[in-house]
Amino acid sequence: MKVYGEKVWLIPDGYISGISHGIPSHDAVCVLNTSEKDALIKLTLYFEDRDKMDCFTAECKAGRTHHIRMDKLIGINGEKVPIDIPYAILVESDVEIVVQYSRLDTTQSEMALMTTIAYPVK
Repeated sequence: MKVYGEKVWLIPDGYISGISHGIPSHDAVCVLNTSEKDALIKLTLYFEDRDKMDCFTAECKAGRTHHIRMDKLIGINGEKVPIDIPYAILVESDVEIVVQYSRLDTTQSEMALMTTIAYPVK
């Protein structure tokens, strides 16, 4: 199986609104792992005015995808991604992966979906 992607990715614009109409607003880090090895992923969050949070991990099985919902992510000591506070994400994997970032904004009844490829670091 051919392996695609990089081991390090950056997402500079994360945000989960505390206001929702119906479905909760949320961000997702969407991962594709084309390798034959499970990907162990570390997510570090950076903020404008507080210390980074480097307590989040995830796994993407070999030859699979995984959508990491940031509003459901729980850190090693029970930490959660803060609501209504902008953040950036450093995604680090032990194997090459492809990372896409999506945001569902339901702050108004007319929902908005935004998605973009994350920035790969060589």
